[in-house]
Amino acid sequence: MFADPDEVRRRLDRVDYLVDDGTATAIYFAVELGQPLLLEGEPGVGKTAAAKALARVLDAPLLRLQCYEGLTAGEALYEWNYQRQLLAIRLSESRHERLTDADLFTEEFLLERPILAAVRAAGPVPPVLLIDEIDRADDEFEALLLEFLGEAAVTVPELGTYTAVRPPVVVLTSNRSRELHDALRRRCLYHWIDFPAPDRAADILRRTVPAAGEPLIGSTSQFIGRVRELDLDKAPGMAETIDWVAALSAIGATDLVRADAVRTLSAIAKTPDDRQSIAAAFEELA
Repeated sequence: MFADPDEVRRRLDRVDYLVDDGTATAIYFAVELGQPLLLEGEPGVGKTAAAKALARVLDAPLLRLQCYEGLTAGEALYEWNYQRQLLAIRLSESRHERLTDADLFTEEFLLERPILAAVRAAGPVPPVLLIDEIDRADDEFEALLLEFLGEAAVTVPELGTYTAVRPPVVVLTSNRSRELHDALRRRCLYHWIDFPAPDRAADILRRTVPAAGEPLIGSTSQFIGRVRELDLDKAPGMAETIDWVAALSAIGATDLVRADAVRTLSAIAKTPDDRQSIAAAFEELA
């Protein structure tokens, strides 16, 4: 699908997703080798956006599984359509027929969830499967993924094992809210996405907030880079920076001045302490 990492970078650039050499190389190997890619990094650095942009570049369907505590196999892999099974039982009783388990647990009653749908996808291009924020799921859920991550397969006990003819492109993301198990990591390629340097952050802002002028983009990019060095509860990521520049642009700001910055701090400061810290340090940092 890609000739080399440079082509990855060029094609992602066309859909306004700018990557460094490391990220481009990681994506290239994930696609070329057909192995899952685990992307870790602070919230807001573009991990989820990477999978979305990759799907656009490949013109592939995007299947997204948002992880959370308590996520089960029935929500991630597959489940049975119990309503249809019950209807079939009642219909058979009305006809004085008898259904067995083999009659009820067939593909007719199987409901695909994102992972099984990715394995069974039959389109011309394999889908991109985004398993988002895997660190939010329980430890037990990781164990459910091991067969799929290692073999591109899902076993349904009643029907057998489904193996992908062409493995989907799998991207897992993690904010490192907890440590993932070694068994999962061993089945994935790995890449850490760091906060972009000010110059690349400015390039991203030019693409995502075209209404903002160059003085505003340059000053906010530099300012955010220095803000991340403060002792904050949550350092602002690229997503928050985009929101902040968009807010500043919306109120007509052409450069970064204290009055406008303080008015719009809700875009980058997500706790009262962070707001106070950024506001208090503005004169020194700006």
